[in-house]
Amino acid sequence: MSSQLEEAAALTIRALALPEPEREYRFMPPRRYRFDFAWPDAWVALEVEGGIYNGGRHTTAAGFTGDCEKYTEAALRGWRVIRVVKRHINDGTMAAWLERALQEAPAPQAGPLPR
Repeated sequence: MSSQLEEAAALTIRALALPEPEREYRFMPPRRYRFDFAWPDAWVALEVEGGIYNGGRHTTAAGFTGDCEKYTEAALRGWRVIRVVKRHINDGTMAAWLERALQEAPAPQAGPLPR
């Protein structure tokens, strides 16, 4: 189930005419780690971090610890993970980061990861 912030990010991605991302992409089976948006061929992922002002999951000790583990595993596998909050979506920062990530850097390995 996507959040309002994820839907705002999806609208921005479509408005920019960026390649269509995969939603809820599992990058490390059998672990249940998922990216909100992923471009597997480019090894780019987007994570929308909601609830940072109202005590959401990402701000609890368990949630923050889990995020550290997830993002470290992703980095060790060659993923470039862009993490954004509402301000980044609204002010155009997310758009600029995604455009750079998808245009500039080659994939660190050949082809997408298996699911």
